[in-house]
Amino acid sequence: MKASMPFRSFALFAVSMILVSIASAQVYPSKPITIIIGSSAGSTTDGLARALGMEITRETGQPVIVDNRAGAFGGIAAQAVARAAPDGYTLFITTNTTQAANPHLLKKLSYDPIHDFAPVGRLVQGYMLMVVHPSVKAQTVGEFIALAKQQPGKLSYGSGSSSARVAAELFQSMTHTQLNYVPYKANPAAVLDLVGGQTDLMIVDLTTSLPQVKAGKLRALGVTSMVRSPLVPNVPTLSESGLPGYVANHWNALYAPANTPPPIVARLNELARKAMATPALHNFAEQNGMEVSMTSAEELGKFQLAELDRWGSIIKAAGIEPE
Repeated sequence: MKASMPFRSFALFAVSMILVSIASAQVYPSKPITIIIGSSAGSTTDGLARALGMEITRETGQPVIVDNRAGAFGGIAAQAVARAAPDGYTLFITTNTTQAANPHLLKKLSYDPIHDFAPVGRLVQGYMLMVVHPSVKAQTVGEFIALAKQQPGKLSYGSGSSSARVAAELFQSMTHTQLNYVPYKANPAAVLDLVGGQTDLMIVDLTTSLPQVKAGKLRALGVTSMVRSPLVPNVPTLSESGLPGYVANHWNALYAPANTPPPIVARLNELARKAMATPALHNFAEQNGMEVSMTSAEELGKFQLAELDRWGSIIKAAGIEPE
């Protein structure tokens, strides 16, 4: 039986679209790429996006523009990417904040962390540093816990990301302490206020905290990894400081808008994989308490689903109610 004309027309259209997408990928990129991030300049994600962008420019000859859109725990940036054309020229470097934690922290999201994005690949994973203002009379994690118990509700912590907030809330849950939560649009702003003495504590990425520790403006009490960091070898882990099993990490990954053609996603993964293999990106990761952990697009999709469940469990255990 002969195929009907409508079916033949549809088949020809589908084949032509596949050929167009393959042809597009072969010449991709042919113009500047914009990477939108949900944090301000000076953050880990900002530094990573700029370092990755430089390597992509070297490989392709096309400029890469980093567009900082801090606010709403990365939601402003996520929404902008979700609404962008799925052509590979608007990308999203983000963290577990937007893709795994926000659905459990916020009652309403302006984006869908699963259906609005095409995973490209996970880039890095890292850990955090527990830091206090020098005026806080605690030299160790144990002393801070004792101080917080003596003054319930009087000490405060700042946070400009879900990672930083959940890390502090998990700390309170495990130590049975009560701290005041002060929200910020981004972690760099929160760290500046901590340096200024407006807050007392943060558990935050090393990119924004370690320079202040080295300058003597903040005091490091512990790291959130299971083993000590080579960047601060004299600083104990929280796990060995009386909180066995305490671990708080973060990750960065690359996404494109949903419905980006698979050949372009594959090309993006190839470009990101080459970039993350360079000494420049490995050095960036090591200097910021992270490790390169490049994955395929499919692996990122599966990893994100597992992270949604994991962060949901952590947030529930910490007793955080959605806002």
